[in-house]
Amino acid sequence: MQYAFRKANADDAVSIWNILKDAIRRRAEEGSNQWQDGYPNPDVVKRDLDNGYGYVLTDKGKVIGYCAIIINDEPEYDRLKGKWLTTGDFVVFHRVAIAESHLGIGLATRMLREIEAFARRNSIPSVKADTNFDNKPMLRLFEKLGYTYCGEVVFRGSPRMAFEKVVS
Repeated sequence: MQYAFRKANADDAVSIWNILKDAIRRRAEEGSNQWQDGYPNPDVVKRDLDNGYGYVLTDKGKVIGYCAIIINDEPEYDRLKGKWLTTGDFVVFHRVAIAESHLGIGLATRMLREIEAFARRNSIPSVKADTNFDNKPMLRLFEKLGYTYCGEVVFRGSPRMAFEKVVS
């Protein structure tokens, strides 16, 4: 395996959307409400790429994972019902998904560690994220990697569990 984590480009869009489509289906099969409302969609991927938010995990050049990384820009996080660990700069990540062909071998863990390393390289002390209350795989990942539950945020009318990890 030759993994690399890099900024996504327009040529990656089809692969990214295929990975997200499979993840949307898996969430439904698991009985989750997350991503069952038309989000994410190809327009979201395009917006991520246009804004420079998209990042991919590759294996020998093939896209096998996707996430969006945004610095200091998540308005819903200002309305947290709870308390963040920090008040300064932060990285937020969204839309984490791994290709079906590469599930179960720790690549979501690897991707979150890459996101944390991105924050450290950019001298940003904190990583924040959220997920549905019923997204058991992501909740286990947050626990495994030492994220702290900080409270609740709301996206598209649905409450989400919000987490933070201080990485500096």
